[in-house]
Amino acid sequence: MPLPTKPFELSAWKIATVQLNYHIAADKMNYSVPYEYIKHKVDVRLTAQVVEVFYKGNRIASHKRLYGHSGQYSTNLEHMPEKHRQYTQWNAERFIRWACDIGPFTEQAVKAIIASRKVEQQSYKTCIALLKLADTYSAARLETACEKAMQYRSCPSFKSIKTILKTSSDKRIKDIQKPEKDTHRTEGSQYAFTRGNTYYGYPIVRGENNGE
Repeated sequence: MPLPTKPFELSAWKIATVQLNYHIAADKMNYSVPYEYIKHKVDVRLTAQVVEVFYKGNRIASHKRLYGHSGQYSTNLEHMPEKHRQYTQWNAERFIRWACDIGPFTEQAVKAIIASRKVEQQSYKTCIALLKLADTYSAARLETACEKAMQYRSCPSFKSIKTILKTSSDKRIKDIQKPEKDTHRTEGSQYAFTRGNTYYGYPIVRGENNGE
């Protein structure tokens, strides 16, 4: 018998559960599968170069194996739900530039939201909703709301920022930051009244200690 054209490739098999973000975890890396298999258990075959995912004996996904720092993602756009695919023309850099035009606190909020998601694309819908608040409330108010939200949490949620705007809490923080006018001093300088000790019931007594 002639030898095989390709050398025998060692492989390892594992069982994984498809997560809500339509990815499975294998060897500390994440690989996508069609979202219809969310919460299903699948068989995973790992070789030196490829990761294959099987469901009931049928291969449903294949990825080039990832190496390097743990937590990396390999995502096939065809595995994503339709509502997630519509944001694929966007990317983190584009959202950050948009936020930067509004202000530094809005930029920080967007960066935090993007970093909080395991799959970057899952943050895009939230970023769009957040940045569009500038159309409803103005860019200046959104910037102030992001500043206030980040005083409480390093990664503020869209809901918390929207609540600040709806309740006009961002306007109150501006009022607090304004220096109060010293009305008493102003009135006193304009209407200065000099009253002697006798006005308060204390007569001046001269020479009490020397007999005068």
